Amino acid sequence: MRITGGFLRGRTFYPPADQWPTRPTTDIAREALLNILSNLLDFENTTMLDLFGGSGAHCYEMISRGCPKAVYVDKFAPCLKFVRKTIQEFKIEDKINVILSDYEKYVQTSVETFDYIFAGPPYQLKKLDEIPDLILNSQILNPEGLLVLEHNPDHSFTEHPNYWQSRNYGQTFFSFFKV
Repeated sequence: MRITGGFLRGRTFYPPADQWPTRPTTDIAREALLNILSNLLDFENTTMLDLFGGSGAHCYEMISRGCPKAVYVDKFAPCLKFVRKTIQEFKIEDKINVILSDYEKYVQTSVETFDYIFAGPPYQLKKLDEIPDLILNSQILNPEGLLVLEHNPDHSFTEHPNYWQSRNYGQTFFSFFKV
């Protein structure tokens, strides 16, 4: 995998994906999403949360583009070990807070708020359709904030009251929500 923009652009990292219960977002889909976000967010003034952090790619991309602070959350300890090692190699350990936690527990107990939240859950997650309400009702998303949920075509959020828009790249869909 490679970082597609910013000061880390071109840097590569190799998560042991065959041993993880993760599904990393493809470089093409991630780059397309970040291009969209570049028109919606002022990266240098954005705090972000990456639920279901996996390989950490989304955090690396945001930090690379100027995001001053990212919180990475995943419940799979080997992912955290890999991310800690990678952020040391990239010399960005002061910019990413790595947290071992289940996404629901983190959202329900966080005292921090964020300008941007990215959730890329496993597509087979039984409660995937509940994620927008969980996040929006928790008030961890700042009033002008943006939530992006990655999912497959089996899910549609167009009727959700906070739905704004969606984009798709093959079988990868990004639904955008505003408070």
